[in-house]
Amino acid sequence: MSTDRVMLLIDADNVSVDVMEQAVAKLLADYGALHVRRAYGTAESTVQHQAAFKRLSIKPMVNLAAGKNSTDIALAVDALDLVLAERPDVVVIASSDSDFAPLVSRLREKGCRVRGIGQAGKTGAETPLVYDAYDEFEHRAARAQAPDATAKRARGARAGVTRGATVGVAKNAGPSATVKTASAKSVPVKKAATKKIAAKVAQTAAAAPRKSRAKASAADAMAPGMPLPMPAPTVPAQIAAIFRALPQLAQGSVELSRASEVLRREHLLSNRSTSRKLFEHHPDWFELTPHDKPTRVTARQTPAT
Repeated sequence: MSTDRVMLLIDADNVSVDVMEQAVAKLLADYGALHVRRAYGTAESTVQHQAAFKRLSIKPMVNLAAGKNSTDIALAVDALDLVLAERPDVVVIASSDSDFAPLVSRLREKGCRVRGIGQAGKTGAETPLVYDAYDEFEHRAARAQAPDATAKRARGARAGVTRGATVGVAKNAGPSATVKTASAKSVPVKKAATKKIAAKVAQTAAAAPRKSRAKASAADAMAPGMPLPMPAPTVPAQIAAIFRALPQLAQGSVELSRASEVLRREHLLSNRSTSRKLFEHHPDWFELTPHDKPTRVTARQTPAT
């Protein structure tokens, strides 16, 4: 087991919980202990990840964001204070940003070995070169969730077909006629019962209004497998107002800062709220990117589609 004192500082606004878990496991395997474990992020991300922080024994350092890089600055200031007070041998910074290059150089001058950990797909080519060693982990949860969601949709579609299936009686049935169901199971039906059902159907058809019979005839005339016409989807008033205020969403993505400015000017967003919360409230219509630290919004669909 290593005798090095190891300090792990996490940019929680930049890497996912899954990457944090992999980082802690890797460092414990390499050094046997982690003497300092801290994660820096906004109040919202701290609440969102609190269960993982408890499980991994990570101390959350809440940053009341005052600007784009305020979390990075809070981490850098704390890192220098801890290095002077705790004298660690190894400092590990978990972030895919290259903004920490000056901090890494300063920590190295203080006699620390500086190791980096990043999330695959978010790390620039120059970032690993800054550190003495660098590990990159994939966000495994994203890969696992996609097939699960597809399977759930498929199961839901099959269940809908089963619920909507009708039961038919074989035409010209004999004494051993069968009733066929959607599950392809056959249930024996006696000839007398078949005649009784046919008589009941004829009686109901005779009593039905002409208009209903005309509709039934039109439905019967449709080709097998032809989809029924669906009503046009209703666009919520708030969604329609957002697209009127931000017509650029129909062609591509819009910066969140720009969206906030326009939505407040159009009185669609209060001064106490954020455009990010507004768009997250309508996940079927809008997508925020990148996932962990959104800066842009894209329309998943438009009122015209």
